[in-house]
Amino acid sequence: MNAIRWEGDALALLDQRRLPAEQSWLRLDTSQAVARAIQDMVVRGAPAIAITAAYGMALAIAEGRDRTEASTALLAARPTAVNLRWALERLAPLPDAEIEAEAVRIHTEDRAINEAIGRHGGPLLTGGVLHVCNTGALATGGHGTALGMVRSAHAAGRELRVYAVETRPYLQGARLTTVECLAEGIPCTLITDSMAAAAMAAGRIQAVIAGCDRVAANGDVANKIGTYSLAVLARHHGLPFYVAMPTSTLDRRCPTGADIPIEERPPRELTHLAGVPIAPAEVDVWNPAFDVTPAALITAWVTEHGLWQAPFSPLL
Repeated sequence: MNAIRWEGDALALLDQRRLPAEQSWLRLDTSQAVARAIQDMVVRGAPAIAITAAYGMALAIAEGRDRTEASTALLAARPTAVNLRWALERLAPLPDAEIEAEAVRIHTEDRAINEAIGRHGGPLLTGGVLHVCNTGALATGGHGTALGMVRSAHAAGRELRVYAVETRPYLQGARLTTVECLAEGIPCTLITDSMAAAAMAAGRIQAVIAGCDRVAANGDVANKIGTYSLAVLARHHGLPFYVAMPTSTLDRRCPTGADIPIEERPPRELTHLAGVPIAPAEVDVWNPAFDVTPAALITAWVTEHGLWQAPFSPLL
């Protein structure tokens, strides 16, 4: 599957808000439109956001926009995922003429990174694999990170079944992960977020996997809200908890998870489902998009270079 397509003079994004009911592509030809698409979650997933932002800078240069202004707007679109900042900083020292080619390179490299994560992480998985949010091709430049591990394990003939938690409130697990698994022929069972403990207690789960939007220098991981609770449950049930971590998500300038900015999403994403109200309009809402899983609860961080353990060496 593919969610990002560069057309030279515009960026085409698969509108993930409309899946699985409709496959609709949006054509964006300004950096402002790209920033809005990131903020509105037309595209989501830390690696995919980084790729999209890089193409946004290419469009800003084509428009003749001030680069600092365009970069600031793109960076503000989603504050938690560090890949976005990483991509913009990678482009910053380059002359205008090289930005487009470098954006394409970031896109191409991401798929290779994901495939390497799959090679290292796939052998860890067998049986029931509980997966949170969506970390597949739709969230990346292709193949996927945590779901890429599953994809690689499945391709190698390992017997497994994905248990996809629906991932409230935006339902990326129900709407996106299930679509990817069905498209690849990967056995998949959808469960609600609150069924995870019961599935573990019943012996259905042999490992829990997650992606990451930012990893602090000490190994604490910010990921989709609900990840922390799954790590706690995995520890209680004696199950391994693996984080698929492209090294672009490691923020060595951030000492611990307490220093990671946590984005809060609009209340409507919690009070409405597919545009239909499911809660009183006047109710107070707290809607953080991410939580932080302490490094002590993580069995291993699966990177493109292999399995890492905390504390991370400064040379890695």
